[in-house]
Amino acid sequence: MSLEEQLFEIERGFWIEGAEYFAAHLGVRCLLAFPQAGEMHGLFSRDEVAATVAGANRWRNLEMSDRQLLTLSDDVVMISYKADATGADGVPYSALIGSTYVRKSDAWLLASHQHSPVAPD
Repeated sequence: MSLEEQLFEIERGFWIEGAEYFAAHLGVRCLLAFPQAGEMHGLFSRDEVAATVAGANRWRNLEMSDRQLLTLSDDVVMISYKADATGADGVPYSALIGSTYVRKSDAWLLASHQHSPVAPD
């Protein structure tokens, strides 16, 4: 599996998996930027972020398009994509997403994650 495939597979898990998945794939601290009211913005611990996940399968019909990857070093990679999904409440959601991953002991961990909502297609 290529690095791009591996990182986007990890990223997909953040949309559909539960708190245990978050705890296993987040860095010790994570910088988050969610502009929606009531969402998280700032630096948070792995445990704080994992605790926000109500359960698995929060999102359905996730499509990740216009995928981009920027390698900053052997151990730091940024990805970007457009996400189109349906929330558990049935409401469609679209956003431009940016995530940064850092390799620690041969595991890629999320270091930052940002959403910029856009009008659904």
